Amino acid sequence: MDEENFIKIFKDEALDLLGNLEDSLLELESNPEDNELISAVFRVMHTIKGASGMVGLEVISSFTHEVESILESVRAGKNRVNKGFIDYTLKSRDIILNMINDPDYTLDDKEKFFRNFKNSLENKREVVQETEESKSVHPITYRVLFKPENSIFLTGTNPLMMVHEVLELGEGIAIPNYNSIPDIYNINSEGCYISWEIYVTTKESINKIYDIFIFVENSSEVVIEKWNQDSDSDQPEKLGELLLRRGVLKDEDLSRALNEQHKLGEILVEESLLSRHDLNNALKAQDFINKTKIKKVETKVTDSIRIKSDKLDSLIDLVGEIVTIYAQMLQMSHESTNNKLVSIIERFGLLTEELRDNAMSMRMLPIGSTFSRYMRLVRDLSGDLGKKINLITEGAETELDKNVIEQLNDPLVHIIRNSIDHGIENPEFRVKNGKNETGTIKLSAIHSGASVNIVIEDDGGGLNRDKIIQKAISKGLIQKPDDMPDKDILNLIFEPGFSTAQTITKVSGRGVGLDVVKKQIEQLKGSVFVESEEGVFTRFTLVLPITLAIIEGLLVTIGGEFFVLPLSTVEACVELKDEDKDLKSGRKVINFRNRLVPYIDLRNFFEIKGKRKAIEQVVIVNSHNKQVGLLVDSVIGGNQTVIKSLGSMYKHIKEISGAAILGNGSVALVFDVDKLVRVVEEREEVSIGL
Repeated sequence: MDEENFIKIFKDEALDLLGNLEDSLLELESNPEDNELISAVFRVMHTIKGASGMVGLEVISSFTHEVESILESVRAGKNRVNKGFIDYTLKSRDIILNMINDPDYTLDDKEKFFRNFKNSLENKREVVQETEESKSVHPITYRVLFKPENSIFLTGTNPLMMVHEVLELGEGIAIPNYNSIPDIYNINSEGCYISWEIYVTTKESINKIYDIFIFVENSSEVVIEKWNQDSDSDQPEKLGELLLRRGVLKDEDLSRALNEQHKLGEILVEESLLSRHDLNNALKAQDFINKTKIKKVETKVTDSIRIKSDKLDSLIDLVGEIVTIYAQMLQMSHESTNNKLVSIIERFGLLTEELRDNAMSMRMLPIGSTFSRYMRLVRDLSGDLGKKINLITEGAETELDKNVIEQLNDPLVHIIRNSIDHGIENPEFRVKNGKNETGTIKLSAIHSGASVNIVIEDDGGGLNRDKIIQKAISKGLIQKPDDMPDKDILNLIFEPGFSTAQTITKVSGRGVGLDVVKKQIEQLKGSVFVESEEGVFTRFTLVLPITLAIIEGLLVTIGGEFFVLPLSTVEACVELKDEDKDLKSGRKVINFRNRLVPYIDLRNFFEIKGKRKAIEQVVIVNSHNKQVGLLVDSVIGGNQTVIKSLGSMYKHIKEISGAAILGNGSVALVFDVDKLVRVVEEREEVSIGL
């Protein structure tokens, strides 16, 4: 492998490390005494320093070496984590990122930078107060010795419940000790003679374990200790060392037994230095601890593999072609009398579906990888504007197509910046109006059918309806606002150049942003909605497809042409006869499950000529949580659809999201149901949701 490839590998790994570094620093700001986080920050710098030096990037290696020296002073306890430490370590992270992306990048006055970095620690200014101990970043194994008082049952307490609560904190093992049980003549049937030795591997704090025993800690014996003090050690637990730490064996007895050429445990039992019961318990503990360490090593080795994005895209394209070929084979099987061929095609279809699902899952990424980067954005901008803002994230594990995630960054940045600048008020104003001085921006993601809803909500001042109307009138967007519903008024903020900001700041106010958000979300085949209550909140909801490549569709025909409806939007199909149509009033509604549902006549909408069938089909779909019918000639059935782009010439056609190649070689247009309903509402100036 040549030098260029080594540098490419280094850059890929460094970018991952720097992303993790930012997350760790922002978490450390809330938990400044967390030694695990401090060590994690140090290890990132140490790794980048060594790796950059190995590939000959001396500028990066030299810079990270100086940063590492400062971090070491914090790790060694000579300095405390404070705001200055977080600020300058984040700046160091940004500088390293610039060095990686731009070989010609140079830092102005490096000496001054590091002098200020050190001074920010030595002054100990704005020290972040220690907060309640949070979860550890890495799992830690604890040993819990629990010896209940003999009369614990008389208080109505079940000690076994506490043992189970400890085990529920993570992965663990509970080893009962029966040595204290007296003979049958001296036993008290209401007494507790059993104690437990528990090993649990968890990310929870040690205080979380102590809380379980809070009501018995004064009467019972409870000892909790970290078992794997060196969390990075992957060496197996040795039986002799384990027995020493458990206090059931003396050091001199261990040394003498180790000189024998037999198994240690058997020697200790034969020489009456250890009971068979204690040996069995120790072996159980040893087995659990070593399994935990083996699992940790296996995770490091096999948890993930780096694949180039273009290779993944190529795989999806190939899978799409296979899906299309399968559709053609399925078409042939309908015309074949060869049962064996039909059986083979059916098996091929099952394998194709499994291959499709696996390939698509490889493209799926948790949206948390995007969410985490906004912590830094909120921190920096709120500080610049003199505001106090917390960012809360939920649903970080929700998965989306990587292509959707990659194009989602700019829209989210626009909305979050707007929330920081326009939404959240100054601390003094918030307190004056009975609010907490610290504002909140909540960023959440949740699955909804074949879509993901991303919600950005702030508890700020909300949108001012009157200001929006005045601005819209001045720009000629509206003339008579009185009869406009609130939803339409709020949607005016997505118009190009629209802004109600009184002054232009470096954050926003130039009228650039939310129109871009709408365009980019629609390019992703999604939708954006806004809700607000003045003085209370503003909520943006982005509705995005989980994937842009392959969907399950319902194939229908209109005037001899094929169309595809996303199956995730379909609720039912019902017949519509001529006598069922309300020809007198002209209302397009159908009785569905004892309620009137409006429907769209797609033949009229697309101006498709030809004779109608005596019995047409209405496909009931869900659009924006309301039922709407789509009138078609006939329903063919389910169809795996590989979506192909229509090209730039057809980008103005909102109601069509793409096209699919069918098994017979013909092309079917794929409907975007939400946009179709909206276009009809705008064209007819009525609400479909009657």
